[in-house]
Amino acid sequence: MNKETIKIKNYNIDVYSMNTVVVGTGAAGFNAADRLWNYGQKDIAIVTEGINMGTSRNTGSDKQTYYKLTLAGDGDDSIFAMAKNLFEGGCMHGDLALCEAALSAQGFYKLAEIGVPFPHNRYGEYIGYKTDHDPRQRATSAGPLTSKFMTEKLEIQVNNKGIKIFDKHKVIGFITKDGECKGLLTLNKEEAENPDKMFTLFNCTNVIFATGGPAGLYTCSVFPESQTGSSGLMFEAGAKGRNLTEWQYGIASTKFRWNLSGTYQQVIPRYISTDKDGNDPKEFLDEYYPNSTLMLDGIFLKGYQWPFDPRKIENYASSLIDILVYNEIQVKGRRVWLDFLNNPTALKDDFSNLGEESYTYLKNSNALFGTPIERLAKMNQPAIDLYKEHNIDLTKEMLEIAVCAQHNNGGIAVNCWWETDVKHLFVAGEAAGTHGVYRPGGSALNSGQVGSTRAAMYISHRYKEEAPAVAEFAKIAEEAVSKKIDMAEKFMANKSGKSVWEIREELGDRMSKNAAHIRVAENIEATIKAAKAQLEGITENTVLKNNYELVKAFENVDLLIAQYVYASAMADYAKKGGKSRGSYLVYDENGILPVEGVPENLKFTLDGDAHTSTVQEVAYKNGECEYTWNDVRPIPEDDNWFENVWNEYMNDNIVK
Repeated sequence: MNKETIKIKNYNIDVYSMNTVVVGTGAAGFNAADRLWNYGQKDIAIVTEGINMGTSRNTGSDKQTYYKLTLAGDGDDSIFAMAKNLFEGGCMHGDLALCEAALSAQGFYKLAEIGVPFPHNRYGEYIGYKTDHDPRQRATSAGPLTSKFMTEKLEIQVNNKGIKIFDKHKVIGFITKDGECKGLLTLNKEEAENPDKMFTLFNCTNVIFATGGPAGLYTCSVFPESQTGSSGLMFEAGAKGRNLTEWQYGIASTKFRWNLSGTYQQVIPRYISTDKDGNDPKEFLDEYYPNSTLMLDGIFLKGYQWPFDPRKIENYASSLIDILVYNEIQVKGRRVWLDFLNNPTALKDDFSNLGEESYTYLKNSNALFGTPIERLAKMNQPAIDLYKEHNIDLTKEMLEIAVCAQHNNGGIAVNCWWETDVKHLFVAGEAAGTHGVYRPGGSALNSGQVGSTRAAMYISHRYKEEAPAVAEFAKIAEEAVSKKIDMAEKFMANKSGKSVWEIREELGDRMSKNAAHIRVAENIEATIKAAKAQLEGITENTVLKNNYELVKAFENVDLLIAQYVYASAMADYAKKGGKSRGSYLVYDENGILPVEGVPENLKFTLDGDAHTSTVQEVAYKNGECEYTWNDVRPIPEDDNWFENVWNEYMNDNIVK
């Protein structure tokens, strides 16, 4: 790595040259850098807007899962069987499924080796359990903060190797030429007032982007507030989106963002709605259920069946609760809370009106007594402690909730080496669109490790060349950098308009109301038009308090591009006849109503397998979206005769 300084539009800009820049300091980003080093490519650096930001380090769940090949017991399993289960989620390419299955044990054992405390028995078997969409016991967990442990242990590996980390650098643009990535432009968050330090260029042969999904798109979100994502930038650079319609949504707390799965629901709290000021409290679920047993069982089952799933609406199944929470908040304009201090009115003191599964679970847990908070203390005291650590005392107050965005199954389209259509630009982790419609719980953590490993392997074998001379790079970069500088200067000079926070709230509210788990065609179209209009006038209609808000202004640009592309993908899916699937409901006037008493625009029809054999990809060109629908690639059936593979391996013909 070397450093020089160039001048563009009267700005002195430091230029760092190296083979590869990894963007992001979550589990995927740190693993990419560590793998590159171990594979022999040491001319690398990490760029991050904040080492301690992002989802990997700042999120978790009741028991955060890592999904991998079965590594214990006498149950049969195979790489192909795991790939098949991933592939059967729909809209997933078979080669990606095979890669994620084949490297799952390698990635998992590395994490265990560097100290992530996955449980094993005295003989060294890493035990497992079943997770959602998992026919075997492939899941494991290091507790509610599994991804945090992963990130911390991988960071130690990176620091021990002395890999340079550029902290507080927000990527605001790619440098590309002829369909290839040539580098990055960043805004130094701590030097926004210094024209000779505010911009930095990275002249590199390769980029691995590991910045997570576009979390900032939604106001109702489980993503940590520190994560916004960078999908818009990648669309702007020419990378395609894949399966952008596919998200995961579920009930979560809003003041402190956390999934309310597991025991939070299994203790059967009371669901309350109030007006905007917190007055007029009332239990609202029982208005829609024919009997108390169905309602109480629905609450209980949200622990097992946390993500919203349109297949679990009919016959008063568990995802009806998500519909009713949405109806209170987005349709009636009220607020919704979980009350752990009081039992639902419908719950009898002897628990006799619980269904068999709910009753047996609580009985076996020695929790057939008291109030929800007392049951929670008995079954999972750390669940109470977690909120107490974030200044929410469940023993004294209700918990405000909403149906929130939790994970983007889609993202940027990549091949089996996690390289995008823009050559030398790789994407790993949640930012990569590798999942299908449904995925086993915990497969995202595995995918991030596999994708970053595959990218590092390809780069270390095939993209070894040094970055071009700075003089040559400066000629390539000048036009793109000048455009970003012009945008920054317009932001800084503007004296009227909305604050960066008002714009962020507008775009987030728009997405949560119109393009989350409830999707109505006319509302999606309105979102597309609003996002495009807001994007076109963003510099003229934004006013900054100071130059340090430039970071948020550029984030809004990124998010508005992403919102336009994501909402356009949703509209295109509906135009192709796509119905309700995954974790969202698509309004169908000829469909069924979830339950009497909710708006007509909640009528839906299940899509089934109608569109699971094709994959939608979206390209953003000249401010418009172009769509292609491709058949899913089948799981490869390669020649696995040992002598043949050995010969190919020895002749360096594997990485291609």
